[in-house]
Amino acid sequence: MMKKAWLPAAVIAVALVLFLFGSIYTVNQTEQVIITQFGEPVGDPITEPGLHFKTPLVQSVNSLDKRFLEWEGAPVAIPTRDKTYIHVVTFARWRIEDPKTYFVRLHDERSAQSRLEDILGSETRNSIAKHDLIEIVRSDKNRQPLHDETLKGGPIGTIGVLPPIAFGRLKIEEEIKTAASQKLAGFGIAVLDFRIKRVNYNPDVLDRIYQRMISERFQIAQRFRSEGEGESARIAGQREHDLNEIQSNAYRQVQQIRGEADAKATEIYARAYTQNPQAAEFYAFLKTLETYHKIFTKDSTLVLSTDSDIFALLKHAATKTKGSPIPLETSPKPSP
Repeated sequence: MMKKAWLPAAVIAVALVLFLFGSIYTVNQTEQVIITQFGEPVGDPITEPGLHFKTPLVQSVNSLDKRFLEWEGAPVAIPTRDKTYIHVVTFARWRIEDPKTYFVRLHDERSAQSRLEDILGSETRNSIAKHDLIEIVRSDKNRQPLHDETLKGGPIGTIGVLPPIAFGRLKIEEEIKTAASQKLAGFGIAVLDFRIKRVNYNPDVLDRIYQRMISERFQIAQRFRSEGEGESARIAGQREHDLNEIQSNAYRQVQQIRGEADAKATEIYARAYTQNPQAAEFYAFLKTLETYHKIFTKDSTLVLSTDSDIFALLKHAATKTKGSPIPLETSPKPSP
């Protein structure tokens, strides 16, 4: 009889325990919960962490992530407006903005990722197809190129000059994000950020890019050669100018020193030969001898007049007698 009396009590106790545990649930800090009753959401989403209560057996707990979630787009070949095919890899960050709408329309994250792939991928293709390749490659239309310090004479052709653009990659990314956010808002999803992760060129495009790079390197090399040749010519000209200047200064100094020496010698001679009349006559005699030495050679033939200064000394030298001194006058005396 006692066993039969304890049996209902045990059943009631187990029922109470099941009822208690079935009515209590925990919400983590990274979660938000949707309570459904017979598959339909009831009440507002529960976002506060801690213990919460629900109707056991009737209501179910559906947990959704409250954190920022990521989406990685698959590489897609997309043609640009200028008919250039590129492979684009994108990524985005999103979160559940309206948990109830998200749960009703998508129910789980796998469906959300699929919807993101459809909408973000479609908007990416639409936006890239409306712009040229340069708009995708350039990040911002206000970007200024870095200048090579070795290229100091200004740009060569298109080197160092960025062609003007109207949008740039940042504005195109913002355009894709805005268009996709409007469509994803109906699924309770908010797009926090969207970026083009990588842009790869097709092999045909790569060949053209490599040829352009090679051409630019050739232009830079030719510029260096031209600058080197010009600098070489400038150095050679400066060297010639310096040599001429040095030689001119040296010649001027030599002539100046020589002139000063001649002036000093003339001054000394003048003082020596003007001390008395005999010294002056002796000087005239020496100068006459120097003149003879310069004009007379072994085979010299002279035709002189009888009244010339040179003939006077020769006549006296030919007619001199023994012991007769040679006159020092350089010109014959007039007869009485």
